[in-house]
Amino acid sequence: MANEITVPVLPCRSIDEIDAFYTMLGFTRTYYQTRPNPCIGLQRDDLQLQFFGMPDFVPEDSYGTCVVLVPDTTALFEAFAAAMRRAHGRILVSGIPRMTRPRKRKNAEGRSGFSVVDPGGNWIRIMAATPPPDDEDAGSSRLTRTLRSAVVMGDSHGEHVRAAEILDAGLERYEDAATTSELVEALAYRAELAVRTEDPGGAAAAVARARALPLTAAERDELAPALAGLDDVEAILRGDLRSAPPAGGAAG
Repeated sequence: MANEITVPVLPCRSIDEIDAFYTMLGFTRTYYQTRPNPCIGLQRDDLQLQFFGMPDFVPEDSYGTCVVLVPDTTALFEAFAAAMRRAHGRILVSGIPRMTRPRKRKNAEGRSGFSVVDPGGNWIRIMAATPPPDDEDAGSSRLTRTLRSAVVMGDSHGEHVRAAEILDAGLERYEDAATTSELVEALAYRAELAVRTEDPGGAAAAVARARALPLTAAERDELAPALAGLDDVEAILRGDLRSAPPAGGAAG
C-alpha cells in the first residue's frame, strides 16, 4: 500500500507545557483531552505529533524520540528559529526544551539534520529525506570529518562533554591545515557545546577565536548559519533573554 501516515505518540509531564511549546513553533492543536487520560494532538502542515501526560514523568530521563524526514531541513529550522526568537529572544540552545542546528552527520550518510528536544524530553529528529551525492565529502578536511563525528556525539546522543573533547582534539591536531571557513564552523559548534555544558568561559573563548578570523564577503555568505549561531551564543553570554526556560538535560 501507499500513502500510509505514522503519528508518533510520546510521553510528557504536562500536555499544557507541550501545547504551549508546539503552538509557539507554529503547530495547531488537533485534539485535547484531560480525562480519563490526558492526551493532545498537534499538527504543522503534514507533521503530526501526539502526546500522553504522566504527572510523575521526568523529562530528563525520557527516551521518547522519533525521526521526521523533510525535503529541506534549513527551511523548517529557520521557521522554528524565528518562532523561538519571537518568544524567547534567542534560539533555545541548552537545557529542556532546546533545538540544535542543521549539521551533517557522519552516522546518517552525510545527511543534514537537527533535533528539537521538547518540554517532555522527547527528541524530534528532523533529517533530510535524501542523502547528499556520494562524492560530496570526498575532499573534506580532517577537521570537518572530526566536526561531523562530534555532531553525532553531541546532537544525536546528547553527550555534550564527549563531543567537546572530540572537537578539541580535532582543533588541536588539524587547525593548521584547515581553511578559515572550516575553523569558523568548528568553533561555532564548540561555542554551542560550551553553553550546553555550562562553560561560559569556554563559550566566550570559542566565540572570540571565531570572530578574530578574517572572512571575505563570500565566506560570510557561506557561513551565515554558523555566524548566526555565534550571535545566539553571544546573546546567551550577555544574558539577553526574555523568558529563558529552566536548564536541564535529556537522554537521547
